[in-house]
Amino acid sequence: MEEVLNQDNVTEVKNPMGTRSIPKLLFSLAIPAIIANVVNSLYNIVDQIFIGHGVGYLGNAATSVAFPLTTICMAIGLMCGLGGSANFNLAIGRNDTQIAKGIVGTATTLLTVSGLIICLVVNVFLKDLMVAFGATEQTLDYAVKYTRITSFGIPFLLFSTGFNPIIRADGSPIYSMLSVMLGAILNTILDPIFIFVCDWGIAGAAWATLISQIISAVMCMLYFLKFQNVRLNLKDFIPNFRLVKAIASVGISSFIFQISTMVIQIVSNNMLKKYGADSVYGSDIPIAIAGIVAKISLIFLSVVIGIIQGAQPIFGYNYGAKKYDRVRATLKLAILSSFIFSLFAFALFMAFPKALISVFGTGSELYFEFGIKYLRVFLFFTFLNGIQISGTTFFQAIGKATKGAILSLIKQVVFLLPLLVILPIFMGVEGVMFAAPISDFIAFITALIMLAFELKHMPKESLATLD
Repeated sequence: MEEVLNQDNVTEVKNPMGTRSIPKLLFSLAIPAIIANVVNSLYNIVDQIFIGHGVGYLGNAATSVAFPLTTICMAIGLMCGLGGSANFNLAIGRNDTQIAKGIVGTATTLLTVSGLIICLVVNVFLKDLMVAFGATEQTLDYAVKYTRITSFGIPFLLFSTGFNPIIRADGSPIYSMLSVMLGAILNTILDPIFIFVCDWGIAGAAWATLISQIISAVMCMLYFLKFQNVRLNLKDFIPNFRLVKAIASVGISSFIFQISTMVIQIVSNNMLKKYGADSVYGSDIPIAIAGIVAKISLIFLSVVIGIIQGAQPIFGYNYGAKKYDRVRATLKLAILSSFIFSLFAFALFMAFPKALISVFGTGSELYFEFGIKYLRVFLFFTFLNGIQISGTTFFQAIGKATKGAILSLIKQVVFLLPLLVILPIFMGVEGVMFAAPISDFIAFITALIMLAFELKHMPKESLATLD
């Protein structure tokens, strides 16, 4: 909060979301979010790197098979976290502290209960899930061993994923960043110790991930003592159906995007398994490469999403306060920033595909042949992805979740999913890689049209009264 003098020389407390310079505000919020997202993505990426060098590409293929479980945690975590943070900011913008408290408490309960349920289901149906996710005879044992251990970290992963956006929304992006960094740095330290020194192999990577996720979650829990805008009571954690609906309605687009991503991961693994078996590459090379490229893409997406997450509380607060000129300015700056970074990432992906893949271990000539081709094709429209991500998060932040959900559905379900099934029929295993750039381009056009329409109908000037 900032203290300022009004026209009567009386000190007033104003929220910096509505008064501070937008470039400075976005920079201060986005940088910690970017660092937190990049570091958070290192959980799986570091595992892939050390597993690739310590176990081999079959180990990487196994973690690719297990990755849909991480995605479902992201789906529920981001639905509660982004839906909760958006509603929290809107409530704070309206000076409705009681609703803001209920939002935080309800989101926390949803995250906790969901994590426990998923952990239970995974342990009961583990082997069947791994087979359904695309495990081959050679990778099944690796996938089961890795997932059995990491499944106990699901409640902690889900909680920290969902609670971090709420911490940022409360105005503590540095704390949010540090909670993620602590776990990721610990994971990076423990991975080589457990895999190589203790000689635990893929189980070592799993234990390192589990311990690190617990530490990150504990740090997030400690934030309950540090909230700036609200003071929580036990009764705030009793789920309120109206608030559950509010959180879900705003966060549903993130949920749909992540769930459809999980379905796409599963379908991709099975298509690569089926059509890879009929190619010179076999099934395991394509599955391993697809997982590696997804992790490389995750680093890029972490930065873009971090920029947009930094903008989210600015969108929400100023839209709630009817300061539409600040909403417009923030959106334009966020899109421009994400586009510039996307161009840099695109150049990197196209110029150094073999070097990027080599970070995750070595393989045969066929391994690198498929890997280079897959990376370049799959990430061809990287420079356009920022627009679609910006649009989805923008609509969430201003409470128009249906539009955000439409954007997610168009890319993931309407086009990408059918293309993953249809193209391999005609192109074999290579059809899987061409499905992504086609759907990326269609999503870009759709996002551009929807954002232009929204801005056209949004008041051009602020309608806010003096605070």
